[in-house]
Amino acid sequence: MEKFGGFSGRRAHRPIFAKERSRNVPFWALLSLLTNGVLIVTVVQLMTGGQGLPESSPASAAVSAARLDEIIPQRNSAKSVSDQPIQPISGQRHKWTYQQWVTQLGREAEVVVTNRPSRLTVLAGDSLSMWFPAKLLPIDRSWLNQGISGETSMGLLKRLQLFDRTQPDAVFVMIGINDLLKGANDEGILDNQRQIIRDLRWAHPKAQVVVQSILPHSGEQSTWENRDRLLAISNSRIREINRRLREIAGAENALYLDLYPMFTDADGNLQTELSTDGLHLNDQGYLVWRSALQLFGQIQLKN
Repeated sequence: MEKFGGFSGRRAHRPIFAKERSRNVPFWALLSLLTNGVLIVTVVQLMTGGQGLPESSPASAAVSAARLDEIIPQRNSAKSVSDQPIQPISGQRHKWTYQQWVTQLGREAEVVVTNRPSRLTVLAGDSLSMWFPAKLLPIDRSWLNQGISGETSMGLLKRLQLFDRTQPDAVFVMIGINDLLKGANDEGILDNQRQIIRDLRWAHPKAQVVVQSILPHSGEQSTWENRDRLLAISNSRIREINRRLREIAGAENALYLDLYPMFTDADGNLQTELSTDGLHLNDQGYLVWRSALQLFGQIQLKN
């Protein structure tokens, strides 16, 4: 059995359940539609009102003590998780192997177990989550970033137990684009997503699990190094996967955050102004995501 950082890879001991939402409780659906409407309006205002944040906004203020930087210095420092040399990139960030990142994320989770902050929220996923600038995450929560570059839905499923003991208030998941890039079929991706939701709800019964839509790419405007692989995946296919992902989230008593329309241009592609290469996000893209997380937390998670 494959092991990551001292944790077993699969959780065969965990029960599989499919407790569906009641069909007679439409409030959550109406609230979800309202939330997404507010988010889209906010993003439009953000995009048309200038590139910067207003001075009064949370992201422009000093980051609160709830941030994990003080208790988890490893991610933003020059310290290595092993004796292997680390090649620094993007300032203080580092390029580690997958196993090094798994080990590091396990250590960060254990620090949180010992020094549990208030309103702990986990950000789980691939490089899009991994490179979310800490300074742009909503400051009304404490964030534990559990993203790894190149991660797939199966890879995430295998390592969810790294943060089993953290007792988060909420877990935000975005995963799936790397599955598509590696040739996975839609059914396999969706089945893994379903298992991820079930696993999280089993391990964190008091937490709110939020499934985030897979983001589009910039199509012909993409400059990512593996552009041909990216162009082989149509954004219409991603939209269909997201549609089914919303249904799965509802059936598994999870919340769904539809980020997709906030990032698209008139042709349904990822806006180049929000991306570095047509796949990954720049600071402006993360600013849009931050606004969505902030409003979603204020409207959905409090209800």
